[in-house]
Amino acid sequence: SMEKLFLCFLFLLSMSQQKKTVQAFYGLDSSLSQMDVDPTAQKDSFLSLSPSQKKMLGQSGPFDTQSKIKSLLSLEATIPVTVKLVGFSNEDRSDMDSQFAHYIDVVNRERKVQVVGGDLHDLVLQTRVSVNVEIMERKLSDTIFDAIAKELDKPSSLASHNLKAVDYIVVDDIVRGLVSKQVGSNSYEIYLLNLRKQPKSYAYSYNSRESSPAFSKCLGSIWMGKDRYAWIDLAAGPVEYGPAQSGEGLLPRGDAHPLATLHSNKQGQKAFIADLASLVWSASQMLLCPPLRVPVHFETDLEVHFIHIQGSEHELDLKGLDWNLIENTFLEESKNGLLLHRQHLKFHRHIFKMSTCSICVAAISRSVRSYTSRFHFENYTLIVSDYLDSKQLHWALRHSKHDLLTKAGITHTSAARVIPVYVFDLDQDRHLLLDRYHQAMAFRDMVIAVRTRSSQGVSDYTCNGRHVVSQSRHLERPIVGSLLQTLWGVSPTHVRWSTQHNSSIVDYTWSVGQTPFGPFSDLSSLSFVQKDAAPRNILFTTLNISVSSAIDALQSLKVHGGERKLLGPKRYVEFMQRWNVFHFKLEKAMSAISHFEFDNALYFIKSSDHDLLKIHRLVYEAASEMQAKLVCFQDPPFPWMSISVAIIFVIGLLYLWIKREKLFSSKRKRF
Repeated sequence: SMEKLFLCFLFLLSMSQQKKTVQAFYGLDSSLSQMDVDPTAQKDSFLSLSPSQKKMLGQSGPFDTQSKIKSLLSLEATIPVTVKLVGFSNEDRSDMDSQFAHYIDVVNRERKVQVVGGDLHDLVLQTRVSVNVEIMERKLSDTIFDAIAKELDKPSSLASHNLKAVDYIVVDDIVRGLVSKQVGSNSYEIYLLNLRKQPKSYAYSYNSRESSPAFSKCLGSIWMGKDRYAWIDLAAGPVEYGPAQSGEGLLPRGDAHPLATLHSNKQGQKAFIADLASLVWSASQMLLCPPLRVPVHFETDLEVHFIHIQGSEHELDLKGLDWNLIENTFLEESKNGLLLHRQHLKFHRHIFKMSTCSICVAAISRSVRSYTSRFHFENYTLIVSDYLDSKQLHWALRHSKHDLLTKAGITHTSAARVIPVYVFDLDQDRHLLLDRYHQAMAFRDMVIAVRTRSSQGVSDYTCNGRHVVSQSRHLERPIVGSLLQTLWGVSPTHVRWSTQHNSSIVDYTWSVGQTPFGPFSDLSSLSFVQKDAAPRNILFTTLNISVSSAIDALQSLKVHGGERKLLGPKRYVEFMQRWNVFHFKLEKAMSAISHFEFDNALYFIKSSDHDLLKIHRLVYEAASEMQAKLVCFQDPPFPWMSISVAIIFVIGLLYLWIKREKLFSSKRKRF
């Protein structure tokens, strides 16, 4: 009974300590959240804590260094996704909820933030997709169905292999109206439209231009809005787009892709839900939380310099190179969350003749390469074509960067990050691209774009049975996509990193509609995918640096014998105070990212730098005060006792051996 009373006493004591700890941490929000007073986190918010809060912070927390490292590695951002099912029966709701959650949880374990380009392809941070399923009213399905049917009745010349084009606005106006009515929604919304079959097969067009042999129009069945929503029409199509002959990322008509198998009536309910879950998971990887193209750091001032290098001596032709369109694309979205708090983006324009730039002529000449392609006309024919090696061109421009910027009149005196955009407007008739496929390419320190007098070219991509004709004089959209990669590390909507393959994977499923990436879209406007990825990439990179630095400090503590042994009582209390505040701010930052409060997340990350610096200083001071001691042990005493016993034992054996005849004489001698 005494043991039971003692155990009860320990339990109540631990509960009281836990209650005190919770009460101590309860006031940290108001004390440490000082964004209104100090938006750039210049002041150390730890100094504003009360003595009682500091006392409790110094007493709480684990003593084990390894547990602290594990707590840093377990930091996780939640990606909330609400799947809106349109055209589904209410009877299937229970099955949809449980099975959707099951399929997503299977692939949703310990997913690190990934980086496509860089030395390390995984950050120390994790993301987790949280899916909620809602079934919409039948009335919404009927409204969308009637709007599409009305559009299909209109005469149109836009047809592609029995697919009639329907303007995406017809459906998007209805869906966007629903989204606008929802106030304070902190979730991505994916509308899956399971509509009734129309008398004509259809797909969606994303611009008003007529399709012709000289202008290909790629139809699709998806749309990503400017707000945080996307819709997928499961009844549209089936569509097909991707590489024409060989390569990755093809969206086929057969049963190899969820968007194609959804048109099959042979699959059962479980297979149908599995395909829907696969579609949602693909959207979460490529759209909702895409990988980083490259790690990007927070910069207050960003400057983009358009350097137009004109090859022709005649009048300047700016058709297809509308600088105002490019600038307005970014400046308008910078007011809607593209830029973080106190970030500024400026554009400048420069122009000079190719004939006055010997560096430019040499760089282009050294970068020209040739390749052969096989085309089938009457017979198979080999055609030799030229292209520009982007790596060689980048190397030449990087080594002559100072001379080129000086020639353009750019004086880099401020602390801003300067990104030059070199646009080579060559006076040539041949079709010339970067690395055979690209009109513009992004690098960490610049963007390179090229065009010639050739206005069109047949690409190696196909869409719904027709080759995609590229408009090689139009550079606005490729430059927008390249700037997104260079300035904010935004990945193209068709590229992700695969840990299983240890390489990048190409998937063109989401490369139609509102995206500035890929060969199948004609729009340069930004959707929520790019607007959210830009600030989130900066936050993930900054958080990764802070967490990695904190892990290095903890590893140093571990090497020097642990926290208590190295720091001592006084420093240990201050260390625990700083550690708890630092970890609290990181959790607040991850929570803010999950709720799309990117400016708040930036504040907590910047504020945590004060605590991280103090932690490093405490570890450094404690380690510098350590003194090496050489302790000399005395030689052990000579083992007289054991040696004496051994000698006596050996002498006894020798005596028995010598006297063996006398002691063990044969009894036969007696007879």
